[in-house]
Parts: sequence; structure tokens; C-alpha cells
Amino acid sequence: MVKVAVLTDSVASLPETILGELDIHWVAYYIHRGQEVLRDLITIQRDEFLRWLATAKILPTTASPGPGDYLSVYHELAHSGMKEIVSIHITSKASGAYQAAKIAQSMAQEQIPGVRIEVIDTRNVSLCQGWMVIEAARAALAGKSLDEIVALVKQMIPITKMIQTGDTLRYLYMGGRIGMAQHLIGTLLNIKPLIGLEDGVIVALGTARSRAKAYQMMADMVETAVGRMGKIKIAYVHAGALQEVEKIKQLIEERMSVVEWLFAELSPALAVHSGPGTAGLCYFPVE
Repeated sequence: MVKVAVLTDSVASLPETILGELDIHWVAYYIHRGQEVLRDLITIQRDEFLRWLATAKILPTTASPGPGDYLSVYHELAHSGMKEIVSIHITSKASGAYQAAKIAQSMAQEQIPGVRIEVIDTRNVSLCQGWMVIEAARAALAGKSLDEIVALVKQMIPITKMIQTGDTLRYLYMGGRIGMAQHLIGTLLNIKPLIGLEDGVIVALGTARSRAKAYQMMADMVETAVGRMGKIKIAYVHAGALQEVEKIKQLIEERMSVVEWLFAELSPALAVHSGPGTAGLCYFPVE
């Protein structure tokens, strides 16, 4: 029996097959679309949402799960016999999920005192957060202790990197998630911005005059970070742009030694902020 349960948020955007194979538990974000309250990947799915988003004149808003949402799952896991839980969340600098989970952790200490819960702020998003969840779940299945799993995730936080691009920063700007890339808003329409995260905050990484150039820059950045043919695990992440990330994959595999890769599509709660057509990658170096 697995000794440590692994819990995350829907915005980790993990493919359903991985969630099932690794016994990963997750809590859905909220999407407020007019008077509708949708649950990320429960009452709204990726394809349907992206088709609508491309036509939206007013963006929906998103909200992290509340303490009660996390506490409910902590109780469910405890009821199933789990005595230890690692709760892994999107950067606290862009969302309230980590804070909500910490409140739920405090409540759980009183309500289910026999269960130990560790809550982690990944300072990351998307499949960067997702990779930490995957590796934690694999460690749990291998029988690693809660302390070992927490240490593993914390080691990954500073070395797991995201780079993404799209046709516009409009969605990030309108959603208030533009971070330190604010100055790119005024760039010409034919300029493709590249963004990443540093210590949990969105930052500008550069601009290119075409998607092809942007993808070359991504490959350059990964090679600079880990060296020619360096070993990495990588997720090619997109929002309705599978053909675009296939192009990125080809460029990366010409330069890097890819130990493991996967395609992943952003959940609706993240696609709200990046917009349709987003393409990028999340990677970390491995020994």
C-alpha cells in the first residue's frame, strides 16, 4: 500500500492517464463565466472551453479552491487509510491555492490529528508544478517517506523551468497575471513574446518575429541552461496547439538528450490567462 498520498490542483494540467497511473489526487479550480460557476476539468473541458474563449469579449475570472475544498479531500484520504499527505500547489505569487491549503492543513490538525500533511508552494505553474507532482507520486509508489518526498520536490523547485509563447499577452494582461512582463504589452502584433517564471513571478524572456524564431530561442535557452545534449525531462505544453509543440519537440530533440517527454494541454483555468494557441515547454535537468 502507498504510504504517502499525493495531492495537487487542476492547474498542474496533468494528462488523465498520468493521474490514474500514479494515483494522483487533485482539486479543481473555479472559473466564473458571467453568472456560471464552472469547475476546472469537471464541468468544463479543454476543447469546449478553448472554442468559446477564442470568441469571448469579456474574459472569465478564475478562483483557487478554498480551504474547505482541500480539507474535504484531506478527510477523504484519511478515511481511505492514508496517514501522510503531500499537497503540492501552484506558485503562491499568482494564486491563493497554497494559502488555502495551509489553512486546510491547520484545520486538519484538529479534525484528523492522526494524519500528517505537508503543503508545498512550488513557485511554478503548469507542467513545472506537474513534474514535481509526477516525481512525488513515483517516489510515493516506490515507498519513499514523506520527508524524502518533500525534499525531492524542494530540490526540483529551483531547477524546473517554463518557457512559453503565443500570439498575444492580452489574456495574461486582462487576467492580471502579467507580472514583470508588463512592458511587452505594447509590442507590435507580429512580435511573439517569450515568458517564463522566476521565483514564482512571470518574467519576460525575450521576443521573436515569428513562432519559428520563438521556438528556436526556446531551444537555445534550454541548451544554454543544461548544455549540449544535456539530459532532461520535458513536457511540451499547449492550449489547442498540438501541432506547434510538435515543432518544438523536434528542435529540442536535435540538441538535448530527452530522458522522458510528454504532451500536455493546459487546463481551462490556466488557458484563461494564456489564451488559445499558447505553446511552450516545462523541463528540468536530470543526472
